[in-house]
Amino acid sequence: MLVSAKEMLDKARAGKYAVGQFNINNLEWTKAILLTAQECNSPVILGVSEGAGKYMTGFTTVAAMVKAMDESLGITVPVALHLDHGSYEGCYKCIKAGFTSIMFDGSHFPIEENVEKTTELVHAAHNLGLSIEAEVGAIGGEEDGVIGKGECADPDECKMIADLGVDFLAAGIGNIHGKYPANWEGLSFETLAAVNAKVGDMPLVLHGGTGIPDDQITKAISLGVAKINVNTECQLVFQEATRAYIEAGKDLEGKGFDPRKLLAPGFEAIKAKVKEKMELFGSVNKA
Repeated sequence: MLVSAKEMLDKARAGKYAVGQFNINNLEWTKAILLTAQECNSPVILGVSEGAGKYMTGFTTVAAMVKAMDESLGITVPVALHLDHGSYEGCYKCIKAGFTSIMFDGSHFPIEENVEKTTELVHAAHNLGLSIEAEVGAIGGEEDGVIGKGECADPDECKMIADLGVDFLAAGIGNIHGKYPANWEGLSFETLAAVNAKVGDMPLVLHGGTGIPDDQITKAISLGVAKINVNTECQLVFQEATRAYIEAGKDLEGKGFDPRKLLAPGFEAIKAKVKEKMELFGSVNKA
């Protein structure tokens, strides 16, 4: 059931759990995540970066695929189709394509420009019943060309953006995209607590969920995080399962080269990883 992400994240914030955003890259990714959400009776957010959207031939194709698959699989849990780290132009493309949620990442702009563009996009999204996420402070690392240094957010700037009417807010707290380096200092819970105090009941978003220790995930949820993004971890388990299949020579046995067989181990690995994360985040049986 395709919906905006607002209600599911408001419920998560109030219930002290988090909803996972799992990025999709193709049909296998989408099907694995939708089926796991249904099996776990969990709300879920399908994240689409601008790079992944382009790879899948455009946001219109992505929206059509997700809508058709949601209906064909008989999915009854709440599902939001969400633009991840969207540009100003990308947000309007996703609104037109039929997404149910968008993220405008204006964190690299001066705060005045971030406020101006976010204000406009809040009105555009809400007029059509879409939810909208904004960002303050950069998420470290690189994801599909979006590069950040990992600066912690200014709590006062977070309040400025929250007061514009966004539905949930991503605040940099030392988190990064991709694999975390061995010398990573961990999340800045001091920053998260300060942001939480400024924005009230606003659901907060933790990007770069791959590799953050479970105890830090749990603590972040206790401090207002209601949405956690996972992408790299699904890519890694898909790669590992596919590599094992090929190195075992399974692709040379019978019709093991058939992509439906070749991609099946990776598909199952994504399902297992998504289930593991939903259990950790506490969203199982919260649909």
